[in-house]
Amino acid sequence: MRDEGLRELRATLRFAPALLLKAQGMRAALFDVDGVLTDGRLYIGEHGETVKAFNSLDGHGLKLLAQGGIAPLVITGRDSPAVRRRVADLGIAHAVYGARDKLAAATALLGALGLDWPQVAAIGDDWPDLPLLVRAGFAAAPANAHGEVRALVDHVTAAAGGHGAAREFCDVLLVASGRYADLLQGHLTTLDGGTPAAPP
Repeated sequence: MRDEGLRELRATLRFAPALLLKAQGMRAALFDVDGVLTDGRLYIGEHGETVKAFNSLDGHGLKLLAQGGIAPLVITGRDSPAVRRRVADLGIAHAVYGARDKLAAATALLGALGLDWPQVAAIGDDWPDLPLLVRAGFAAAPANAHGEVRALVDHVTAAAGGHGAAREFCDVLLVASGRYADLLQGHLTTLDGGTPAAPP
């Protein structure tokens, strides 16, 4: 029964059919951090890196991805307490920090999870991400990624890294999986009708 005065909620996001076809069947998604989950700027003081800015839209997208049955994975070339804290806060179970060789790190992680590259999506912004992007079943880059990366991928997001690019990537994967509309409707649940989603 529809509550009186409740606005009707319908999924409005639309992506090209060819893009959604390419993004179908993904079981996991690899995320770079600097330039994807952040805007790429590094704040380094005399005691080292202390601060990173993350986008709450992106964070909620990663949580939705997990709820939709697509495992979010993080592989980053840098390591910092801020990144580890953000990954933990989002409940991401699989992450590799300070990876000098992202391909080796990804190959080991996917092997441990029993996944093959055609089942994995990836988003990255610079040359160290290329070995992952060329192998992924679906590859994406933020709008402000390096030109060589943008030229290679299946999808360049409208948003820049750290400003919603990761959320758009998650949305594409969830729409392609057929789970997006159900997840959206599930967010109408309140304390009166169930457990609300945790804030990003």
